[in-house]
Amino acid sequence: MDIPEFGIKRENEERRDGGCGVVFDPATQLYAVGEDEIGRLRLFSGGVNPGEDIKDGVLREVREESGLYDFEYVEKIAEALCHFHNTLKNVDRVAYATCFLVILKSAKLVPTELEEHEKFVLVWKTPEEIMKDWELRNGQKDLDHWVYFFKKSIERIKELGYIK
Repeated sequence: MDIPEFGIKRENEERRDGGCGVVFDPATQLYAVGEDEIGRLRLFSGGVNPGEDIKDGVLREVREESGLYDFEYVEKIAEALCHFHNTLKNVDRVAYATCFLVILKSAKLVPTELEEHEKFVLVWKTPEEIMKDWELRNGQKDLDHWVYFFKKSIERIKELGYIK
């Protein structure tokens, strides 16, 4: 299976493999995303620790960054090689990324465990709101992999019968 590649290659990219979670609440039909102080939306994502299973690492990131933990269903959606500028750390990255679809059982929360550079909060958005934000600020192709993962996740949610 060929792994798609996204983004623009840059000099001096730092390698940090990891993943992201597309988090869907069937009760509200909304998606959980992070929103920073100027309104930019992001998937809950991050690097995986040495020796950590990719699924466990992504679910850890979702819990730490959003506070959501009550998962009903989790499925690997796709993998990609991604070139992007990490705005939180102000560094160019290349990453082998894995996306997981996370269907919530409930929207119960535990306290977040954000790192110093993670200045965002959990918000609930429609797919249209998320895509509009990403399209407006994707001039450098830094979000192409999230768009790909998000669209594939929506397709799978429909197949699973979660969209009303």
